[in-house]
Amino acid sequence: MKPFVKEYTNDEKLQIDVNILKDKGIDKKDVYILSHDDDRTDRIADNAGANEIGLKEMDFSEAVGNLFHKKGDELRTKVQEIGFSKEEAEKFEADMDEGKVLLIVTNNDNVNSYLA
Repeated sequence: MKPFVKEYTNDEKLQIDVNILKDKGIDKKDVYILSHDDDRTDRIADNAGANEIGLKEMDFSEAVGNLFHKKGDELRTKVQEIGFSKEEAEKFEADMDEGKVLLIVTNNDNVNSYLA
């Protein structure tokens, strides 16, 4: 099963949704936030108690390889590492180019109904 993804332009709405997921018992380790702006991602993740996709979620070789790529390449690789196709990763990265933030939830059986 692919991870659940929802795109946000409003950081507060994203934080509210993350809190809903926590209240519904979704494990913090299954909730990720990804954006083009590292500071924004850090701030949202800290405020909402979510994870950022980092070294532990990726193969070490992929993580090291990303140190030499542009930000877009790094984001696409991260998205692919957690279960999306190259094409899906490219679409998400383009959305992040437009300032959107992604909420990604793995182990997501009921997430759609929680955030409807």
